[in-house]
Amino acid sequence: MLSLLLLLLLLPARGCVEAPGLAKLPRLAPLQSPDLLYADGVRAYATGAWERAVALLREALRSRAEVGRARRDCGARCAAEPGTELPPVPSSDPGSDLSPGPWERLLLRAALRRAECVSQCAARRLGPRGAAGHRVVRALQNAFRRREPYNYLQRAYYKLKKLDLAVAAAHTFYVANPKHLQIREDLVKYHRMSGVRRQSFRDLEKPLHWVAYDEGLELLKRQEVAAALPLLEEALRESLAQMENCRAQCEGPEEQLTEEEEKEEEGEAQPDSQSGLYEAIAGHWIRVLQCRQRCPGAVATRPGQDSPISDFLPIQLWQLQKAHAQVGNLSQAMENALSILLFYPEDEAVKGTLNKYQKLLGEQRPDLSAREDIRHFVFQSLGEKKLLYYAMIHLGTSFKDPDPWTPDDLIPEGLRKKLREDQEKRPWDSKLPEPESLAKWRDSHFLDGVTLTQDAGQLNGSERAVLDGLLTPAECEILLQLAKDAAKTGDGYRSRRSPHTPHELFEGLTVLRAAQLARAGAVGRRGAKLLLEASERARNLTQAYFSPEWPLHLSFTHLVCRSAIDGEQEQRMDLSHPVHADNCLLDPYSGECWKEPPAYTYRDYSGLLYLNDDFQGGDLFFTEPDALTVTAQVRPQCGRLVAFSSGGENPHGVWAVTKGRRCTLALWHTRAPEHMEQDRAEAEMLLREQEEAEEGEIPSGNSSPEPPSALGRRPQQARMEVERQHPAREEL
Repeated sequence: MLSLLLLLLLLPARGCVEAPGLAKLPRLAPLQSPDLLYADGVRAYATGAWERAVALLREALRSRAEVGRARRDCGARCAAEPGTELPPVPSSDPGSDLSPGPWERLLLRAALRRAECVSQCAARRLGPRGAAGHRVVRALQNAFRRREPYNYLQRAYYKLKKLDLAVAAAHTFYVANPKHLQIREDLVKYHRMSGVRRQSFRDLEKPLHWVAYDEGLELLKRQEVAAALPLLEEALRESLAQMENCRAQCEGPEEQLTEEEEKEEEGEAQPDSQSGLYEAIAGHWIRVLQCRQRCPGAVATRPGQDSPISDFLPIQLWQLQKAHAQVGNLSQAMENALSILLFYPEDEAVKGTLNKYQKLLGEQRPDLSAREDIRHFVFQSLGEKKLLYYAMIHLGTSFKDPDPWTPDDLIPEGLRKKLREDQEKRPWDSKLPEPESLAKWRDSHFLDGVTLTQDAGQLNGSERAVLDGLLTPAECEILLQLAKDAAKTGDGYRSRRSPHTPHELFEGLTVLRAAQLARAGAVGRRGAKLLLEASERARNLTQAYFSPEWPLHLSFTHLVCRSAIDGEQEQRMDLSHPVHADNCLLDPYSGECWKEPPAYTYRDYSGLLYLNDDFQGGDLFFTEPDALTVTAQVRPQCGRLVAFSSGGENPHGVWAVTKGRRCTLALWHTRAPEHMEQDRAEAEMLLREQEEAEEGEIPSGNSSPEPPSALGRRPQQARMEVERQHPAREEL
């Protein structure tokens, strides 16, 4: 195994280019250590020396990029140097010059020469101390990984009145930190500034493969296949190059491992660092191979996301074969399809596509084969996996294979069984109980008067339903009046007038604010109480239909109205609410939906209880994961509940409201009790206290008694008092 590890470790890395944006940073001085530059830049920022801070922070970014480039280039060049080539595989013949003993010396000599070459190359590129003089401590590695220099840069540029550069730096930091509240606020302010151009909102560190991939997909959507092909080819080449760049980084100091990787390895049974020479060497190489196996996932992860696109390379190959076929390049289409079979040899769809292309060509083409770059990647990856699985059995290490395409026969039988058992134990793979039969559901006592109008099949999806009769027309009028009297502009969205579109006025009301206003006398108690009752009816219905054995809890209740703004509807092209999913981040390009923050991942089911239909537009619609292909559409009406699961299987949006006012009770349900709506209990308590106080009042002889002070105020004054004492709690 040791010889195979050495062979794989000493294979030359392929060339790679750095991310765009970094190349634009000017060289200000001979290369210095990035951590010292960064620390000096932060100190200059703290003292208000904005120009010096910008120069130092930009140089820190350039220095870090140059260190990585030098390590990659030196590794590739030294692999081709005379005297560093690997010796042939050893012979089992005891008299041969390549028996295990002499071969071990030859291999060690090659490794020593390679190390000497890399060290001298790094010294020429980076200074006398080479890469060792540019190591970055873990805390600063994480700072660079989170793009923190760009946060300082955007503020420094703003102070220097360089708005375009400030916006670009802010956007670059935001892409990697979408949950950062301050940068969100900064970007909102930049958007509102008159001197800021739309083109300034760009990611300076967006990897080249994502730039080409996104542009290629955009052209495909516009049916410009010939223009998309070069970009898709570039995306694949750059993806493979980025993987080689990542693999080269794995050969650097172990301190470059991320914090998550370090924790993962601490939990693994790695060979004891105090053991013998060969155990220690094997342990280090195993960590290098584990790091290399994580590289495809890192390349397939968009900046700012935590999860990679599954099967990123096969997806690109599939898009390429389709595009080549559409422009008549059947030979190239077959090469890309054959490349997919290297990942999934038994894929019937790919085999069928190949047969179709073969018939169109009309002749056998034995010269056609899979792409060489993909063949190299697969061969290299499978060789590393084989060694890592060997180490699991014989050295007690751990390896979490990140790829779904690994052949079963590569995994040792004993491990194959264990991996299957572990997969069966994963809680996210366990199926939830099936809903009770429709007949039994209709027999539920509290569902009297409610009818099922459309089920999932009629809505062309899964876990969707339309139910009518949840509210009477009189109850709808009460809630509409409550919204008219108490809804706050932008409530729930940081008081922004139009959080989704500038062509509509957005107003909202939470259950707690309704109860507070009712207690203050600003609105009637009847409406606030009905708001709670209606949302509870919807919860009961949703639980009975979708989750009869798993209790659902309301996590948020929001009475929402959207009103078309007069004079802003002509030639309108946007939506009232863009396509999204309720508990994950929808990526229309890949069709993936990442269940990770800032999405509300604890949401399990969603509900929309409509109050009116006297408006134009505003229909709810469901789409495919591409956010473009509409699969179903529902027209709102009084008492109609649309309930559906909150995940990526139900992307949905709202068509533009072009006339009138559309009001809805929006509801989100969770199975997690810790995410229950806390405001709800407080609202119920306020209304109950008010009801008990009214029941306990002693009638007075005066036919016109003086009302209590709170109720004696005007409704508008009472609302203002509530706002001061109890600001609305918001959920973005």
